[in-house]
Amino acid sequence: MEPLDEQYFVWLYSQVGSVDERDRSKRYLTLLRYMHRKPFIWTIAKDGNRAEAGKELRQMFLSATGTRIMARDRSWLAMDCSFLEMMIALAYKLEFDGGGTRAGWFWIMIGNLGLAECTDANPPEEIVINHVLDAVMNRDYAPNGAGGLFPLRDPTEDQRGVELWNQLEAYLLECELI
Repeated sequence: MEPLDEQYFVWLYSQVGSVDERDRSKRYLTLLRYMHRKPFIWTIAKDGNRAEAGKELRQMFLSATGTRIMARDRSWLAMDCSFLEMMIALAYKLEFDGGGTRAGWFWIMIGNLGLAECTDANPPEEIVINHVLDAVMNRDYAPNGAGGLFPLRDPTEDQRGVELWNQLEAYLLECELI
């Protein structure tokens, strides 16, 4: 039997892609593994809520799969939220508020980060991925959000100081206006 975190990673991947995809040019296992290893660290207080939402996916996984936690795995529930968990939780929110699918929204965010070409056929280096993810967490992107998860055409304020939740809502509003 696979370790709990590997089972969970496969489940996370299944939320946004096909775990059975054999075409390496359409598979993103390497990229998503890097994202899953990277803890989501926030610099704006309310973004801590995004981490908690990401960690809630663990309970969803346990419920959806009927997996039981062994005593030795209890600390797994309290581990830091990964960047991947945070993004999938945002994709759930986008699906609920904006329509479409969580997978569709997830891959839009991946595209916004400039990572869409990082397939298993063109595997990224972990240092490159870490640089992109660190830029998001450190708010080292353009004032309009370019380089982050939610770039805006016409922002009303500098997105580097706006919590991710509000960036998401502004992004959805612009999407509706297109």
